[in-house]
Amino acid sequence: MTKVRFGVLSTAKIARNTVIPAMERAHNAEVVAVASESGKAKDFAVDLGIPKHYESYTDLLNDPEIDAVYIPLPNQLHKQWAIEAAKHGKHVLCEKPAALTSQDVEEMAAAFKENNVIFMEAFMYQFHPQHNRVKEMIATGEIGDVKLIRSTFSFLHDLNSGSIKMQKDLGGGVLYDVGCYCIHASRLITGEEPVEVKAAANIHPAHDVDITAAGTLKFESGVIANFDVSFEQSFKEQYEVVGTKGSIVVKHAFRPDNEGGNGVLVVNNEGGQREETVQGDQYKLQVEHFAESVLSNKQPMYNLDETLKNMRVIEQALASARN
Repeated sequence: MTKVRFGVLSTAKIARNTVIPAMERAHNAEVVAVASESGKAKDFAVDLGIPKHYESYTDLLNDPEIDAVYIPLPNQLHKQWAIEAAKHGKHVLCEKPAALTSQDVEEMAAAFKENNVIFMEAFMYQFHPQHNRVKEMIATGEIGDVKLIRSTFSFLHDLNSGSIKMQKDLGGGVLYDVGCYCIHASRLITGEEPVEVKAAANIHPAHDVDITAAGTLKFESGVIANFDVSFEQSFKEQYEVVGTKGSIVVKHAFRPDNEGGNGVLVVNNEGGQREETVQGDQYKLQVEHFAESVLSNKQPMYNLDETLKNMRVIEQALASARN
């Protein structure tokens, strides 16, 4: 087998516009089926040239010609269908957040271990090479010792749209939606787990979900990571790493695909200011990494242990904000 044959559970916008096209660009993946329980599967399959369609997720999971599934369902449904996929012997690439609690992730991990299949949470941004470049610059001492990380991910969302982002029972809220990226980036750059987590949030009075949140993570090394996320602010997605001798701003930290794949790094240090552009197709790289893990039967670089660690920090931030 040289290509992983994917089935897609749902006709979600991110699948149509972003991830399925990335699978088509990948050298080791192909989309062979889509399933929807809302009656949209046939039209979706025809529009995108997908060979097979199913009117139920279970029917797709029963297809022996599918090796792996991609799950872009509402957050609340990730655990249920990831475990079902594992029971059917399918590998799973699942949108973030993988689940809503660390206990959910632990149950998912047990199911994947029992059925000897691979799971990866789709934090696509981490596959863009700009982040390795940032870590390179830190390692070579370009900004001295890291002391602070600032990250932000915000966009203006219609709070009365009825979207899944605004539905508590479906895992809505800004911390689940984009706060997870800022938390992940802070852990990625430090290579550590926080020893303290504090957060505050504005909770929508009618929908009871967090719509703007800010938090602070403290790491054992002494690095402080501040983040802010919002459904009530204009679009912004970046992080800054501040050291004793300078700083690095990652201008398109999470969605460089909106900039043609160009990540832009602004470095300020004792030598002055310079700008670097790092190119990468993060969605394609994500798909190829996951598919290679399946083909070689090796755990992906971002495995369920890492997902569990990130989920624990999200949980702490949510609890702190609610309290």
